Amino acid sequence: MREGRSFHSAPDSPRLAVLRRPDRTEFWTETVGREPSVYGERWTESDGRSYRSFEPARSKLSAAIVKGWSGPVPTPGEGWLYLGAASGTTASHVADLVGPTGRVYAVERSLRPFSRLVSLADRWPNLLPILGDAREPTVYAGLVPPAHGIYADIAQADQVEIVLANATLLLEGAGASVLVALKTASMGRDATAPQHVRRAEELLADLLDLEPTVRLDPFHKGHYLVGGSVRAGRLGPARPTVLRPRREPSRERRRR
Repeated sequence: MREGRSFHSAPDSPRLAVLRRPDRTEFWTETVGREPSVYGERWTESDGRSYRSFEPARSKLSAAIVKGWSGPVPTPGEGWLYLGAASGTTASHVADLVGPTGRVYAVERSLRPFSRLVSLADRWPNLLPILGDAREPTVYAGLVPPAHGIYADIAQADQVEIVLANATLLLEGAGASVLVALKTASMGRDATAPQHVRRAEELLADLLDLEPTVRLDPFHKGHYLVGGSVRAGRLGPARPTVLRPRREPSRERRRR
């Protein structure tokens, strides 16, 4: 761990640090965890605080920020529901962003990545793993208090409907945030990637004031970040969301 870098906090997220270099701008998170690194990211110290590099090639949230995402990001003290946490690459950075007084409820259904997520939580005390299926939010609803935001990275054809089902049940209300790392290749071959994005925006627009969608190429091919803030009066018990029959999970290696 090296000392001496000069960081500046991002205006809308105090624990997201910006490091400007002559040839590029880097983003780092002020960490609540402890080493070793999660996925080979760099660690450093500045003014007595520890930081981790937030690598866009490994995290879709970081890629979106690098590509100019103007919407909400996790902030200190918030509670976020993370759908599809895998082994915790991005979830650990979300835990950094909400800080020691925030919480990240990280849902993962596959046992192998979940076991790594549990080990990671030993070093990130505000990261709370939940073994569960994002299609069944009623099963884990008792473990998650009303959330300030949802971050979803679930490569399913009906990934937006899954997010809406969780939002209806678990978000706290107006002003809450929804961020979806949309994988268009998982949404079927009956439409182009832009058409899938437009459909996702249409589904989410009833719930959210949408921010401009960001394409995540070249960091994550065929991925987009879609989301925004919940509109007043759009959440309540009378908003049922019907999910399609469950599909078999992809065998591709998942990197969150």
